[in-house]
Amino acid sequence: MTGKAYLVGSGPGGLGLMTMKAREVIDGADVILYDQLPGEEILATLPRDAELIDCGKYGGSHTLEQDEIEALMVERVRAGKTVVRLKGGDPFLFGRGGEEVETLREHGISVEVVPGVTSAIAVPEMVGIPVTHRRYASQATFITGHEDPTKPESALDWEVLARLKGTLVILMGVKNLPAIAAALTANGKDPATPVAIIERGLRPDQRVTVGTLADIADKARAAGVRPPAVIVIGGVVNLYNGDGLSE
Repeated sequence: MTGKAYLVGSGPGGLGLMTMKAREVIDGADVILYDQLPGEEILATLPRDAELIDCGKYGGSHTLEQDEIEALMVERVRAGKTVVRLKGGDPFLFGRGGEEVETLREHGISVEVVPGVTSAIAVPEMVGIPVTHRRYASQATFITGHEDPTKPESALDWEVLARLKGTLVILMGVKNLPAIAAALTANGKDPATPVAIIERGLRPDQRVTVGTLADIADKARAAGVRPPAVIVIGGVVNLYNGDGLSE
């Protein structure tokens, strides 16, 4: 008896930005493995007759490790269950969805991916910051601010990143923001380059902190900035006027 697995992106926050396909799959699930990133509004609508498994990471403490999450998915599917791995944003953008697909395929398990609107684009744009703009940026580069600590060396070439003329969008970068700003400026990025940090994007307590590479780490520390947050670096930040755009 074999079920099916779905990797579902819930979007950047709120029911209005979740796809109809995601809603359909979630409502038909027997098992849902979720973390906190989809947000309280979406998590409150998960079907109560499904088995709900919290996989969140809270203050550096992991409810379940990645291998445990993958083992649970395999076990439940093999028991004939329809299993949803629910993620914020899109499951393939720094969401470890690719790793989960690999594991499921290795076990001969059918898996379907339901894309989600990524917070890397949606969160900045909802406060009036486009990641590309004819005047400011003809390219956007997405990087993780939280690399695997077991890597022998960084996979990010800060010299190359510092030379890019477009927009840098960083996810999971709050903790390492001082090091990120220092690496970019040390490799030639103008310290006056504008930076915006959007905390808890598209939620009622959303907050934006702006500065430059030279002072953003101090401003973030003074403001008590905490994850989840999207960090935008580049001239497009000049378009932020404090108003934001309606959902």
